Amino acid sequence: MFSHFPAGTLPFLAELQHNNTKAWFDANKMLYQELVLEPSRAFVEEMGEHLMALVPTINAVPKVNGSLFRIYRDQRFHFDEPPLKDHIGIVFWQGSGKRMQSSAFYLHFDPRTLFVATGLRRFKPAMLSAYRAYLKSEPRRRELQQILDGLTKKGYRLPEKRYKRFPAGFDKQMPFAELSLYDSLYAYTETDAALITSDTLLDTLYAHYEAMLPLQQWVYELTLYAAENG
Repeated sequence: MFSHFPAGTLPFLAELQHNNTKAWFDANKMLYQELVLEPSRAFVEEMGEHLMALVPTINAVPKVNGSLFRIYRDQRFHFDEPPLKDHIGIVFWQGSGKRMQSSAFYLHFDPRTLFVATGLRRFKPAMLSAYRAYLKSEPRRRELQQILDGLTKKGYRLPEKRYKRFPAGFDKQMPFAELSLYDSLYAYTETDAALITSDTLLDTLYAHYEAMLPLQQWVYELTLYAAENG
């Protein structure tokens, strides 16, 4: 049974930061598999079982391009960046949509920081349009604002609003109209990456995800609306 990542995981990622070349990675691929890839797969299986207590239909797929992200950057879009990622991302998503346009429980870690989040980290154009249409309902805006206020009171953080001007159909006279200025909708917290090597990892993550569940579920309802009205 998985309880935590190996002690060598973070030092390996620190080495990768300083030796971010394909040649170095190829020479150390067995260490990557031992310290990162295989523990990540085991983590997805174990954490996925925990999350099913919150969301029985959660997708926990212990493979690359499932819950795990590729270690290689797509240099068609990141040609000026190092070839390898020096952080490890893992996602558990709800529904039949694409994982990055679905309501999700997410985390990533590098040698220093563990980032834990719930929601949807970036709206693509179709989802942004659906979000704004969904917000035309004042009860939905009110519910969302109450959820966000509750999370910030618990110490969780929210993304910055991207837009300065209200989109069509919204104005400053509308209650909670500023919600329309987001281009993503998630809550998050950050902590010391050393947590991933602790026996408290699973319980700590579960507590965060349970606390952020109201937002995850609100976003899930949004994705269902987007699928029905897309």
